[in-house]
Amino acid sequence: MTVSDTTTGPVPHGARSAAFFDLDKTVIAKSSALAFNKPFFAQGLLNRRSVLKGTYAQFLFQLSGADHDQMDRMRAHLTDMCTGWDVEQVKSIVGETLHDIVTPLVFAEAADLIASHKLCGRDVVIVSASGAEIVGPIARALGATHAMATQMVVEDGRYTGEVAFYCFADGKAAAIRELARREGYALEHCYAYSDSITDLPMLETVGHPSVVNPDRALRKEAAARDWPVLTFSRPVSLRDRIPAPSGAALATTTAVAVTALAAGALSYALLRRFVF
Repeated sequence: MTVSDTTTGPVPHGARSAAFFDLDKTVIAKSSALAFNKPFFAQGLLNRRSVLKGTYAQFLFQLSGADHDQMDRMRAHLTDMCTGWDVEQVKSIVGETLHDIVTPLVFAEAADLIASHKLCGRDVVIVSASGAEIVGPIARALGATHAMATQMVVEDGRYTGEVAFYCFADGKAAAIRELARREGYALEHCYAYSDSITDLPMLETVGHPSVVNPDRALRKEAAARDWPVLTFSRPVSLRDRIPAPSGAALATTTAVAVTALAAGALSYALLRRFVF
């Protein structure tokens, strides 16, 4: 099925609608939660063992993704790992390395689909379990209207290790419903896209779900429900489309770079299953 087959025309008169996109393996070709291993290692936030685990975990993620159990273990591990990290240091590293890390991860098909929805009069929302420091800039580069991501608790400028909001599974669906209530979206006229069975609640929330590069479980679910199945395979560079974040933007960002935290955490979860 082609991208154009999933956008059926303009928003019905008098209704507001949106298209909700998962990030990893839907909009970008890799795991954003593992992408920042090297710069965080260079700044002393991760050790060499964590980087090696992250490299292997990225490989496993490319092959099969992460299921509910693996993501739950990731969440539990990151609460221990991130405790005491300096927020401003994390923000600075993300700001300095964003261009090199993001380029060339974005699927051309995803960028085209986002543009198509905007032309049809829909808002575009990126919804991800990764941290807002990563999700937000990518969303802005793609012209998205909103971004929803995981946020961590911060006290005295450091991460406590507690999760303020985990944008995952049912959490994504709840966030979508809340945003729809606030923005006046008619969910029956909304669209959603994801690659993972963990996003089934998100897909069920809207009237027009589609799956992108689906894992085995989601492909089976899509076949049973007759949902469109899309294949995205052409990553493109966004270096010229992502503006360098200003100092003010970084200073006012309040979410935690869960991308970096999850790099070690998801690595631990996957390697515990496959190595230890």
